Amino acid sequence: MEKENVILEKSFQFALEIIDFVELLNENKKFVLSKQLMRSGTSIGANVRESQHAESIADFIYKLKIAAKEAEETEYWLLLCKYSTYYPTNDSLLSKIEEIQKILTKIIYTSRNPK
Repeated sequence: MEKENVILEKSFQFALEIIDFVELLNENKKFVLSKQLMRSGTSIGANVRESQHAESIADFIYKLKIAAKEAEETEYWLLLCKYSTYYPTNDSLLSKIEEIQKILTKIIYTSRNPK
């Protein structure tokens, strides 16, 4: 039986929800922000997935650090949508990105400091 990989699953599901939100932004002709959000929001899961085949623990941590940076950027774009007057917002995505950030931070920390 294969063990569940929480960060892989959450980052993949998050990317799917980002795709849907980007479609909403595109419908509202918010193309610049939608392009940025699509790139950073889907990159998180891509980097997490890449980390699963890292060549070393240092490579694993490096790829997860990239995912964490993309998560920070994604949060920034989502906050811009939330606080801009003419943009749709999605508080659920903001909540999920915060959870992903916490998980990534924990994995990076425990990978650097094994017991």
